[in-house]
Amino acid sequence: MKPVVLASTSSARVAILKGAGVAFEAMGSGVDEGAVKAGMRGRSPADVAAALADAKAIAVSDRRPDAVVIGADQTLDLAGALFDKVDDLAAARARLIELRGRMHHLHSAVAVAENGAVTWRVLESPALKMREVSDAWLDGYLARGGDDLLGSVGCYLLEGEGAQLFERIEGDYFAILGLPLLPLLAALRERGALAA
Repeated sequence: MKPVVLASTSSARVAILKGAGVAFEAMGSGVDEGAVKAGMRGRSPADVAAALADAKAIAVSDRRPDAVVIGADQTLDLAGALFDKVDDLAAARARLIELRGRMHHLHSAVAVAENGAVTWRVLESPALKMREVSDAWLDGYLARGGDDLLGSVGCYLLEGEGAQLFERIEGDYFAILGLPLLPLLAALRERGALAA
């Protein structure tokens, strides 16, 4: 089997791959996400997610040419606007209020690189409709979730209590968590990194 490297130390992505029984090594990519985003001003949030996934996969593949390298990124798109992660719980509250009662998209991009070049990629864009949650419930959610919520661009963890924020979700659950798993597993099998 070819070795697999995840070009990320994201706890959510690590947990998804571990849960699926994939043997892999996790390694930070070192990619300057701000510089990539700055070079893509005017491009769609989906394009930004794809470019970041490619950049991460290539950066680690350059260091590990023996491996099948997975790069991934996710962007939040509200009415065409790109949102970044917030720095504190006050900003998280403002983000959730902005999303409240509205539909937004999470663009989850994955790229596989081998020998320094992307050989496969996929982009999935689930849609999520947040319910009209009360201010009191929102404040309690933020207090219970704390700084863990800052790791998500939407300031919610769908795999936990964050599920209560939503009235409708369209799309793949794993893509919402940040890693479109089923197409990725197929790509790893095709490359001899997973048993068929």
